[in-house]
Amino acid sequence: MEPKSKSTDLVVVGPRPLSTDLDTSSPVPAIVAASGDHAARRFLEFFAVTIENPNTREAYYRACRQFFAWCDKHGLVELVDIEPLHVAAYVKTMSAGFEKPTVKQHLAAIRMMFDWLVTGHVVATNPAHAVRGPKHVVKRGKTPVLSADQARQLLDSIDISTIVGLRDRALIALMTYSFARVSAACAMRVEDYFANGKRWWLRLHEKGGKLHEMPVHHNLEAYLDAYLKAAGSLEAKKTPLFRSANWHTGELTSLPMHRVDVWRMIRRRALAAGIDAEMCCHTFRATGITAYLGNGGALENAQAMADHASPRTTQLYDRTGDEITLDEVERITI
Repeated sequence: MEPKSKSTDLVVVGPRPLSTDLDTSSPVPAIVAASGDHAARRFLEFFAVTIENPNTREAYYRACRQFFAWCDKHGLVELVDIEPLHVAAYVKTMSAGFEKPTVKQHLAAIRMMFDWLVTGHVVATNPAHAVRGPKHVVKRGKTPVLSADQARQLLDSIDISTIVGLRDRALIALMTYSFARVSAACAMRVEDYFANGKRWWLRLHEKGGKLHEMPVHHNLEAYLDAYLKAAGSLEAKKTPLFRSANWHTGELTSLPMHRVDVWRMIRRRALAAGIDAEMCCHTFRATGITAYLGNGGALENAQAMADHASPRTTQLYDRTGDEITLDEVERITI
């Protein structure tokens, strides 16, 4: 369980705002604020300067704040009081209630944050430098994957008599046919769906500021065309491709969908389609990769299409071996 912080865990500091979504008006842990304005500003600059991806920034900020709340609970009132033993104890405490990847992410955030404080002359040494996280070896991903029939059932079940239905079908299809990450899909603008010769292409804004382009599957092209025509967005090139909807009127707003909105949407759509599966946004990325490889697609091409740095990452999404394993087990005729 996450330790409960005291009401004094966080204070507000900072004279000048930063040009980022985490500025100096954001809460700063009391243990950092106690070290002075320079330490507080250096702490916030770590997230603003060193982390470009907003999702990573949010996760690392939450991890560091949780660590300092734990320190406060255990009587550590200044940054110089934190030693490797304390970081190791925190990691051990986390390991009892969180998955290994979560623990490793928290330790990485704490280690990088203290490195930044060291270079900023806030503390002399990094107490997390020598602390080792739990070993974690992954050979098979945990992302739920739909069968081809389930994916088709879900797409066909969506009521496309409304603009929201057309949007949802197009978005689910895009994540499936293009292997797009949900954040990349939400960041797309209308101009990122464009003609290239006789084919239509997608431009995905991936992690690290990379642009990834790939041709559009014919089914996805039909879904996107129907959605954009109904939304009247074909000429509004700079507007979000997938816009949020007003809950009361069902009309689209001018704002892009958030990944949390997408997660809630797919859960509603799965329930309405009668699909009993623990789905997440990554499900469609994994479903598309599995379907591609199952139909004879090459691993190196799947890696390129998914924009993975390593083929081992792509293989984590591949569940084509599940049926083979089951067939082999059934050979045990006892």
